[in-house]
Amino acid sequence: MRNYKLLLLHRKAGNVPIICTIFLALLAGCSDNNFSDLHQYIADVKLKPKGTIKGLPEPKVIIPFEFKPEDLRDPFKPLKPTGVIGEQEAAAGSGIKPDTSRRKEELEAFPIETLKMIGTVDMKSTLWGLVKSSDDTVYRVKAGNYMGQNYGKIIRVSVDKIELMEIVPDKPGTWREQQMSVMLTDEKGG
Repeated sequence: MRNYKLLLLHRKAGNVPIICTIFLALLAGCSDNNFSDLHQYIADVKLKPKGTIKGLPEPKVIIPFEFKPEDLRDPFKPLKPTGVIGEQEAAAGSGIKPDTSRRKEELEAFPIETLKMIGTVDMKSTLWGLVKSSDDTVYRVKAGNYMGQNYGKIIRVSVDKIELMEIVPDKPGTWREQQMSVMLTDEKGG
């Protein structure tokens, strides 16, 4: 029985070279030796004029930096105070300081640079300014309201601008006033 299985296996294996030979003969008959389009493309490329290659740019001369640590402070030591202000003097300052106990208004959440004046409304002899915030919400403000992140109190609303007085930090522990304006912008362009 075992010899019979080997004989069948040997007969099946004997047919493999014949099948491969037939397959290769059919494959060889499918080839086409017409490369005229490739030869024409190569000839066209060879006829084109040769370009020139630009030279390398001149190297830039870099002046080396000489590090001199003798003149610098040690970054691991605390800073020495230069103009020491007494605690009483700093507390008194110029007397200007923001009112941190008052409730903040909605426009104080936005930096003043992101707020745009888009118009005015005259209601009951009061000129109100229309201010558009960065989240595209329009607010109505008048003199006495606050806007911006530097405690900016609106002094005056006119047809073309809103004037306000900001309170900004000056020296450590002191504040100063700074006048700021938000000009009327043309909303059609943006």
